[in-house]
Amino acid sequence: MKRRKGREIALQILYQRETAQIPVSEAIENYKKYFQVEDNEALEFGEELALGVEKNIEFIDNLIKKYTPSWPLERLNLTDKNILRLAIYEMFFRPDIPEVVSINEAIELAKLYGTDDSPAFINGVLDSIYKREVKNKIYEKV
Repeated sequence: MKRRKGREIALQILYQRETAQIPVSEAIENYKKYFQVEDNEALEFGEELALGVEKNIEFIDNLIKKYTPSWPLERLNLTDKNILRLAIYEMFFRPDIPEVVSINEAIELAKLYGTDDSPAFINGVLDSIYKREVKNKIYEKV
């Protein structure tokens, strides 16, 4: 549950980053300022994820564009886009997290924070990335 809460925190930080057009570090400070954080492990995990997404945003967004050709990145729902970013970051840059766990957690986030269509959309995109990029070892895990 600590990691799930951490993912929720990361999603909120990334959402703030995008809507306010600020760096993740500033969004983290705002989060700490305005929200009561009771679980430091979850917060640390959320910070790691958000900072990792920011550091690898170009790679991540290029993958999203590749697997959502009918939806330009700027037209994607902000919540869905940031859920995809988190999951893709985990799949490619966090060898300590199994890819299927990242996909399942993204679907759960989509159920909580997305639209009615979000879980299926997130699942479809991440499943395609997993089957075409991850499973076939097109990349090397860092």
